[in-house]
Amino acid sequence: MITQQIGIAIVAPAGQALDPCAVDRAVSRLEAQGCLVRNYYDHNAIHQRFGGTDAGRLAQLDAAIADPDVQIVMALRGGYGVTRLMPHLDFEAIAASGKLVVGFSDITAIHMGLFARTGALSYAGPMAAGDFGAREPVPFTLDQFWHCLAGPTHTIAECAPGNPRVSVQGRVWGGNLAMVVSLLGTPYFPQVDGGILYLEDIAEHPYRIERLLLQLHQAGVLARQRAVLLGDFSGYTLGKNDNGYDFDAMVAHLRETLPVPVLTGLTFGHGPRRVTIPFGAQGQLESNEEGFSLLLSDYPTLRRAMQ
Repeated sequence: MITQQIGIAIVAPAGQALDPCAVDRAVSRLEAQGCLVRNYYDHNAIHQRFGGTDAGRLAQLDAAIADPDVQIVMALRGGYGVTRLMPHLDFEAIAASGKLVVGFSDITAIHMGLFARTGALSYAGPMAAGDFGAREPVPFTLDQFWHCLAGPTHTIAECAPGNPRVSVQGRVWGGNLAMVVSLLGTPYFPQVDGGILYLEDIAEHPYRIERLLLQLHQAGVLARQRAVLLGDFSGYTLGKNDNGYDFDAMVAHLRETLPVPVLTGLTFGHGPRRVTIPFGAQGQLESNEEGFSLLLSDYPTLRRAMQ
């Protein structure tokens, strides 16, 4: 039971809805949870592959941030498009509103820029179309979001054998690997020291994943972190010329090369089963040969009574 009605705005800062009916399903499911839903996405206003023109997508965000009944601004989906908007996003207004921006994949750029420019936190969490609007939603993914939102802490526990022993504390940040690396050298890349960096991606061959991680290493980013958590990296196809070079071989090489522990098995990525991670939270990471836990604290929540 929800004792406080939560206002959720749906916006499309990146791609359009691949299934327009998913938006209606998302609205219905959120309303069934007792939420007030404001849908700022108009499928009739899509432009090329995007959820509207650049100006139109910025207007969606601005309207959601200005809406006094909204506490959560949830992305429709990822895809591509946020990079175009970065110089025009009013990060200060987003931070001052106190609203939580929720999403992942391409939305990583907003998480990164918001934290870099203002220090405000956001959620790497479910999106309207693919999660709340799925034909068969995944209870684990949605429950993770509500539990994280309820706070005051959130624990991610993974059964993931083969990882190194680690016991570290640090600020938790990251997201989609390609998006993280794309912001290197820009004003939207946060300077995090002693952090716990989580990463995922889709349809990137292991050699591309390795190349991007080596770029972060050679740029001096990884030496300042206390651990790297790798989530779901799926959707690629190995070729005959890989000759035994697969994801596990790539991880083994990184563990020999990088100056920071590398852990695998985080349930975060483009698969339907996904944890929610508050970007910028404080984290306590404990890992042994059987798995790891990540205790998250000091992040913004909305008070909910659940039974």
